[in-house]
Amino acid sequence: MSKSREEVAAMREEYGSRELRRADLNQDPFVQFEQWFSEARQAEIYEPNAMVLSTIGIDGCPASRTVLLKFFDEEGFVFYTNYGSAKAKEMASVALVSVLFPWLPMERQVRIEGAVEKVSAAESLKYFASRPRESQIGAWVSDQSSVVDSRALLLNKMAELKAKFKGGDVPLPSFWGGYRVRPERIEFWQGGKGRVHDRFLYSRGAELAQHWSIDRLAP
Repeated sequence: MSKSREEVAAMREEYGSRELRRADLNQDPFVQFEQWFSEARQAEIYEPNAMVLSTIGIDGCPASRTVLLKFFDEEGFVFYTNYGSAKAKEMASVALVSVLFPWLPMERQVRIEGAVEKVSAAESLKYFASRPRESQIGAWVSDQSSVVDSRALLLNKMAELKAKFKGGDVPLPSFWGGYRVRPERIEFWQGGKGRVHDRFLYSRGAELAQHWSIDRLAP
């Protein structure tokens, strides 16, 4: 076994720069998330809106990738993608996902689990119109998750579409839009000394859809 492999077992960072207590938490998980998200931005975490999206593959195997959060409110957490992508097909098959925000420099992570659904065409259009023009054209270029022979082919297609849309607005592709994750569980995790981490799980009540229970979990 190589030395680098052996060294992996010895890699360790000691947590415990802060604690998370029940009294620190807002009763509303969306308010709590907004507070932590704002603190991650203030701490200049690189891409604090980057989240690991996990889906259940059509073959039953889990699949994960990083996407960008683009909006959130009491209705859920929104991201955008190609409707023909692997993740879109997986979400169409099993409309349950998990999302993870790994804010490691702050010794924090937020885990969200729930159902996923497409946002309205109006919502997708509003966000698409706000994107940089090259990103708009990029949405047209990529038949996401399909096999391509070379990067040159993608760049050639990009040039063709730039010429096609020159002088006008780039329309919203019919195969591109947003998804909203409607959470049933949201967990806030704060690293602790000796690996005694602080974990609090918000869960929706079965009878009152707007009621959230909060439980401390063992680390």
